[in-house]
Amino acid sequence: MTRPGAAGLIWALLVIIAAGIAARATYTADLSAFLPRSPSATQRLLIEQLRTGPAARLILVALEGADARTRARLSVQLARELRSDPRFIAVNNGDAASLERDREFLFRHRYLLSETVTPQRFTVAGLHAAIADSLDVLASPEGALLKPLFTRDPTGEMLGILEALGPGRGPRTTEGVWSSRDGARALLIVQTRAVGSDIDAQQAACQAIRRAIPAADRRAVRLLMSGPPVFAVASRAMIKGEVMRLSGVSAALVALLLLSVYRSLPALLLTLVPVASGALAGVASVALGFDAVHGITLGFGITLIGEAVDYSIYLFIQSAAHWRHSVWPTIRLGVLTSICGFAALLPSAFPGLAQLGLYSVTGLVAAALVTRFVLPGWLPRTFAIRDLSAPGERLARAVQKLRGVRSALWLVPLLAGAALYMHRGTLWNRALSALNPIPAADQALDEQLRAEAGAPDVRYVIVASAPDRESALAAAQTLGALLTPLIDQGVIGGFESPARYLPPLAVQRARQGSLPAPSVLSARLQEAAAGLPVSAARLQPFLLDVERARTAPPLTSADLEGTSLAAAAESLLVRSAGGWSALLPLYAVASADLSADAVARLRAALAQARSVHAALLDLQGEADRLYSGYLSEATQLAIAGFGAIVLLLWVALRSLARVTRVVAPLALSVLAVAGLLAALGERLTILHVVGMLLIVAVGSNYALFFDRSSAQPPQGSVPLTLASLLVANTATVLTFGVLACSRIPVLADLGSTVAPGTLLALWFSALLARPPAPPDAAPPSGS
Repeated sequence: MTRPGAAGLIWALLVIIAAGIAARATYTADLSAFLPRSPSATQRLLIEQLRTGPAARLILVALEGADARTRARLSVQLARELRSDPRFIAVNNGDAASLERDREFLFRHRYLLSETVTPQRFTVAGLHAAIADSLDVLASPEGALLKPLFTRDPTGEMLGILEALGPGRGPRTTEGVWSSRDGARALLIVQTRAVGSDIDAQQAACQAIRRAIPAADRRAVRLLMSGPPVFAVASRAMIKGEVMRLSGVSAALVALLLLSVYRSLPALLLTLVPVASGALAGVASVALGFDAVHGITLGFGITLIGEAVDYSIYLFIQSAAHWRHSVWPTIRLGVLTSICGFAALLPSAFPGLAQLGLYSVTGLVAAALVTRFVLPGWLPRTFAIRDLSAPGERLARAVQKLRGVRSALWLVPLLAGAALYMHRGTLWNRALSALNPIPAADQALDEQLRAEAGAPDVRYVIVASAPDRESALAAAQTLGALLTPLIDQGVIGGFESPARYLPPLAVQRARQGSLPAPSVLSARLQEAAAGLPVSAARLQPFLLDVERARTAPPLTSADLEGTSLAAAAESLLVRSAGGWSALLPLYAVASADLSADAVARLRAALAQARSVHAALLDLQGEADRLYSGYLSEATQLAIAGFGAIVLLLWVALRSLARVTRVVAPLALSVLAVAGLLAALGERLTILHVVGMLLIVAVGSNYALFFDRSSAQPPQGSVPLTLASLLVANTATVLTFGVLACSRIPVLADLGSTVAPGTLLALWFSALLARPPAPPDAAPPSGS
């Protein structure tokens, strides 16, 4: 068997293995690629909230169109349908039936839930004061609610519970159900049972909501949905669709380009072999190195089309006759520079960067090796493509003329530096929202529905960690006692706590212990009623309810089933990696965010709770700090990659002048693109940084070919070399140009950086290169 035959057999075997690995790999499109592999304690809390927190499971549903009565009818039907679906743990639309269930539960267990139930409350003085306050409420506008309950609840426990649970953030009611402020939409708040990171389950939940609308009403009423589960499902679908669409468009454009250049279908088909091999090897390597392959990594793989196709272009256009000795050494050095650049991403603490680095290194190595050892053996004896000598000659003359104006390249760093300096304050986008693929219109709808439904986008959450569920509830109870005074002081507008819905057992027993025996309570009530316009005899139902509560078993989570309180308790009390966590979301006063002073006072209050392990988590701030660290690390790694490339060139070329001529056009290209983006008002993100590293990796191939032509007597045709470089560059620019049109910001950022950058790298390399050495010339000393 010949060596080409052996190479082909090895290639086929590796392709089968890689295809099997890729077929069994897990693919994801959630935030996992942008979260650290070894998070800090605070970052771990943030990640848990993003994946399993209550906000990650909340779906906001709106019905618009038709009339208010029709919307209300459909809201009730939709709520009834979803409440019977095990995919959901809570469905709230403000209808009378659900509110009545909640109120009946609260009233029945009021003495276990009320924070005012203390021994002092049921002394003679305490009873007298509480009954007097309730009588005052009866004379107020709120009296209509208390009047039917007065004989059973003269101390007003129910009213106190409602005030604590409902701080006035509920939506408007129209036709008996929740509606928007203008009454044009019926609103529902739905909470899924699955955690936010389970996108398959969230997709099934979204589909269940859509199917729950009767077919006959779908034309009259428009269903709107928003919230993290909806966004997660939409993001995955968008990433999958974009990867397929952009890959198809890029492949079609490159195929048309090469077909017009080669005028040979076999050449086109052979060109795609290293591209497909590199992409398959990249996916397989990521699948082996990581738990899941992210959709962004697959989108990044589109870029492999642009660079991997270059190798076969050099092989076909410059002919295979002198390929091994004259062209391959330059390609090999170019591949090594690319490896040095992308290998710098491998040690990243963020899987997203590490995946991009591993994919690129493996894919480029595979594509280069297939081009070197497999394709030459597959070329038929009659293989021929269009002769590009004439276009290459014209290109060589054009380059020679343009070299006369290369002194003007000094303007590039001056103009780019000026643009970067002018926009230095807004140059970097350090917010995690920069990676959000959801359209601005959908984000605006989410904000609108959230405000109308009274479900504010909570930024600050106190997270109390404990080894078990009961300890977490006890921690929440302790923290609630510290936070309540801050409401009265106007520091915060309110807070949620699982202990309000399910008090710790110790608290429940203490409240039961505060309730006197029937004979004692009856005597105290007789004395307390003296001087009040109500007789103790009329309050006999109160005595019966107190005794029932005093001897009742403690309240458990099972007792909450069938009420909206169950969802609240379950969402605020979650199992974490180290045990259990109690979540206490904080609300600002009015609509303003918490001030720096309020945050400082909150931290001081938490410091007083020495028996509780709790932390104040700024969801937005911590997410932005996480991404900012991600961006800073990417920048440092990109600089390290650039340094590794320079070091490799120094070792390979052994000439400061030659290294400078190779590096200078790359540095100018990066600087020009950065300045252009800044001048256009574009704020740089993580993928812009990766794109600049890719400019260096791809552009180094062009610069090395020009260096070879100028430093060594040409072993092949200089015009054909220029022609092959132009075709290869055009393929790369087409690929990244398509990527720049993506609806996904991270892919668009990458494309808009590399497309102009690689084009400039080619032309800057041509302008800064020395003229080709004559055939009999020796390499000049020190050049």
